[in-house]
Amino acid sequence: MGQVLHRSVTTTEAVRRAIQHSQESMRALARRHGINPKTVAKWKKRESTADRRTGPTVPRSTVLSIG
Repeated sequence: MGQVLHRSVTTTEAVRRAIQHSQESMRALARRHGINPKTVAKWKKRESTADRRTGPTVPRSTVLSIG
């Protein structure tokens, strides 16, 4: 059973876990995994390896109002 990844994903959970547990520099990790150093920095500071939602935190109402 594999992971379901969206089409713009650059890392898998295994890569994220490796980044979080590595002592290498961000530049070396980025070069090793073929990703941007900013992506490495993002995954280094996160607690989890799960993707976050990218939509709004509070969805707007879909009910039309008169006014």
